[in-house]
Amino acid sequence: MKISIITATYNSAAKISTAISSVNEQCYSHIEWIVVDGASKDNTVKLIRAGFKRNLIIISEKDKGIYDALNKGIKHATGDIIGFLHSDDLFASGDILKEVADSLQQNDVDGVYGDLQYVAKEETSKVIRYWKSQKFTPLLLMRGWMPAHPTLFLKREVYTKHGLFNLDYKIAADYDLMLRIFSDSSLKFHYLPQVITKMRVGGASNRSLRNIQRKSLEDYKALKANDIKYPLKVLAYKNLSKLNQFVTK
Repeated sequence: MKISIITATYNSAAKISTAISSVNEQCYSHIEWIVVDGASKDNTVKLIRAGFKRNLIIISEKDKGIYDALNKGIKHATGDIIGFLHSDDLFASGDILKEVADSLQQNDVDGVYGDLQYVAKEETSKVIRYWKSQKFTPLLLMRGWMPAHPTLFLKREVYTKHGLFNLDYKIAADYDLMLRIFSDSSLKFHYLPQVITKMRVGGASNRSLRNIQRKSLEDYKALKANDIKYPLKVLAYKNLSKLNQFVTK
């Protein structure tokens, strides 16, 4: 099975080296790396071309933000499986993509997800938050549960069926998309109980109090749009569940 990894970049020269090394280190050979660059003015594209010598696709043009860039990547993907790696994030080990592919095949499922670690910007071995996931059941949707999006790998057919990221959302388009996908009872998912991705702290959704408020408003909008019952209650569960992530490390 071929895996397409999609990364959105914009003036990412100062931080892209970690992602380059992380994809390079994967022992799984059937990979294509799709980098969607928003017409960077620095050396982002040059560094990626020089650092990654395997199957590479680079799209460099202006876009409407990160979700527009990720949509472009999905449209260009030729892999059987699609996953994402943010420009300043890294995979937990060099075996991760092999384990993802093996899990999809052995369990005959439509998607695989795992655990996520939020790590310090300068010291990726220092864990700030640990997003430990669990086996999926439909009831979890009512508790505000979702897997960490950076750990989610889906078969390409899932996007064909459920579409792309909705650009009406500026922060919560990933949550909206996952609500659509995980509400589909015909799809099957497998939880891989290990850390798949390490994410540096300081992402768009939690960068400021204003962004946290906006994220909650967009989450509420996504819950209503996807006909999830008692959206305020679900949103409360969703936000409260994050507190445990600072304890589990």
